[in-house]
Amino acid sequence: MQTIRYELDAEGIATITFDAPGSPVNTMTLQWQADFAEAVAQVLADKDKIKGVLLASAKTTFFAGAELTSVLQLTAADAAEGFARIEAMKKGFRQLETFGRPVVSLLGGAALGGGWEVALIGHARFALDDPKIKFGTPEVTLGLIPGATGITKTVRLLGLMGANPYLVEGRLFGPREALDLGLVTGLGDSPEALRTMALEWIAAHPNAVQPWDRKDYRMPGGTPASPKIAMGLAVAPAMLNAKTRGLYPAPQAVLETMVEGALVDYDTATRIESRKLARIMVGQNAKNMITAFFFNLNAIRAGKSRPEGFAKWRPAKVGVLGAGMMGAGIAHANAMRGIASVLKDVSLERAEAGKAHSRKLSDKAIARGRSDAVKQAKLLALITPTADTADLKGCDLIIEAVFEQRELKAQVTREAEPMLAEGGVFASNTSTLPISGLASASRAPERFVGLHFFSPVDKMKLVEIIRGRQTSDETIARAYDYVLAIGKTPIVVNDSRGFFTSRVFGTFVMEGAAMLAEGLPAPLIEHAGLAAGMPVGPLAVLDETSLSLSVHVMEQTRKDLAAEGQSYEIAAGERLVEQMVKEFKRPGRAGGGGFYDYPAGAPKALWPGLKAHFEKPGMHAALPDLVQRLLYRQSIETARCLAERVLTSTHDANIGSIFGIGFPAWTGGAMQFIYAEGIDRFVANAETLAARHGGRFALGAAVRDCITRHAP
Repeated sequence: MQTIRYELDAEGIATITFDAPGSPVNTMTLQWQADFAEAVAQVLADKDKIKGVLLASAKTTFFAGAELTSVLQLTAADAAEGFARIEAMKKGFRQLETFGRPVVSLLGGAALGGGWEVALIGHARFALDDPKIKFGTPEVTLGLIPGATGITKTVRLLGLMGANPYLVEGRLFGPREALDLGLVTGLGDSPEALRTMALEWIAAHPNAVQPWDRKDYRMPGGTPASPKIAMGLAVAPAMLNAKTRGLYPAPQAVLETMVEGALVDYDTATRIESRKLARIMVGQNAKNMITAFFFNLNAIRAGKSRPEGFAKWRPAKVGVLGAGMMGAGIAHANAMRGIASVLKDVSLERAEAGKAHSRKLSDKAIARGRSDAVKQAKLLALITPTADTADLKGCDLIIEAVFEQRELKAQVTREAEPMLAEGGVFASNTSTLPISGLASASRAPERFVGLHFFSPVDKMKLVEIIRGRQTSDETIARAYDYVLAIGKTPIVVNDSRGFFTSRVFGTFVMEGAAMLAEGLPAPLIEHAGLAAGMPVGPLAVLDETSLSLSVHVMEQTRKDLAAEGQSYEIAAGERLVEQMVKEFKRPGRAGGGGFYDYPAGAPKALWPGLKAHFEKPGMHAALPDLVQRLLYRQSIETARCLAERVLTSTHDANIGSIFGIGFPAWTGGAMQFIYAEGIDRFVANAETLAARHGGRFALGAAVRDCITRHAP
């Protein structure tokens, strides 16, 4: 066996140790599956000598789950073979847990996905008491389902209602929660303690069996036939569809497997599970989500976009200029990761109000049981509100988060930059203004960088790192390290008007405005956004971000281009937004109303004036055509960013589009959407859209070449 060690000691304890050579983690490779079958065969052959079996790992984690590279190569024709392999592996699981001796899993580290399913082979599980360790079956977040007994066993251990969040939502849990749920038998403070506890448990339970194999077994909470459960299941599909909009097949397959499996015996339930997984894992949705949320995300976490050759960096003290929602949010993000912040505004009162924002977030965390008052008080003490520039002295990093006005940003840069520690970094939290221009106010433009946070900072994971023309590699590396240090996800982009996220986000909202300018009904446009999988419709997004802000950006762009001797041709959607603000005095939600009305005490509703002023009688379009326009427009602009070197990698493109602008996760990101469509098909469809709707959909030769060159 290459990935497993098997040992049988003189006391009759067989230890199966997972230890994949040359890998930091154990995964369910084909070699592991073969080795596991051989290990089980050896256990069965040694049955008369064995008193108990321990499942252990030689890695820092217990088991990482399925090997996902091969999944990307699967086609529909592979489903039958996939089913057979899943069943063969589960046969070994079942043989081990029913061969008549106690089996115990020793969880010295994380056990996720298939790894947790391996842990569930044990009749008992003992885990290290470490809150950093995570367990669970998060397969739905990758477009897959727990198909190696995870659904069947979790339902039988927790019941249908209790299992739901851990299976349908993929919620993870730590050792303490696992103990409370009864999924872990005991906790220890060292691997040696776990082994001792396991041996004691084996001695006390020589005839251990799984709960569902006992004659007196009853499913917790009842079966689907129970009246209370039946009532919940009657509405569960509709509630799930309201969340997924029918775009994510995995959660639906999990729910089906849970309910169908709960109606039959254990072995039949696991076969149902195998069939569902075999179907799901060969689908395009799984490929898309695995590409983005496993391979692309891990590439970013591994620092693929970080310049090499520089030591890891973590600022000890960060200055934040501007205590509004963005600045306060950045200070809070620092504090929650143990980094001291000086939160400066024009008055101490405003700075204190910014810290009060953090206090509200902390109170929520305490109320929800996610933290305790003592810990939160210590973290909040790391934020120092001030109106005195001198308090910034010694900061390793200063981030300005003031209004999007060049003159103001230049002023605060000149005031605060001298306070930096030697070699410190100055950053601008801007969403649109070119970094190279802002850096002109800096004494050290090589240490000036863009850090574009997204609102609300406490919820949005992405930070766009913008490299100016003079920004050094070391500064980019430090910015990258800082973003990771505060628990955010960094992408690196080169300086450009609107950078990447704001530029592509603008295409989404302006395409919606263009549709309205064509005379299409506003409700249809909004529905198309939701049907595509965007968080909200394009008109609603424009309202939230402010129509007047969009007009301000357009006017600033005109001025900038005019100064460069270039013209700016306003598009139909932009003209409509300008008309909404200047003619109809509807600047957006913050200004009292935009595309929507916001009556007090009632839900928002589309402004009736849209129908009167813009919609054309009889003008209609098929919903799939509008969905295609919204998705293609964003993907085309993303490909242009890649071709123009604003973006330098597809992993930054995919993760940035999903986390930054809400591009639908089911697509795997804006570039993965192109590859899932197929390059030839995408190009042909783009040409059709360009012929119908204009040059914004046109793919030039450079963009087509870029798409092909970056194809996976």
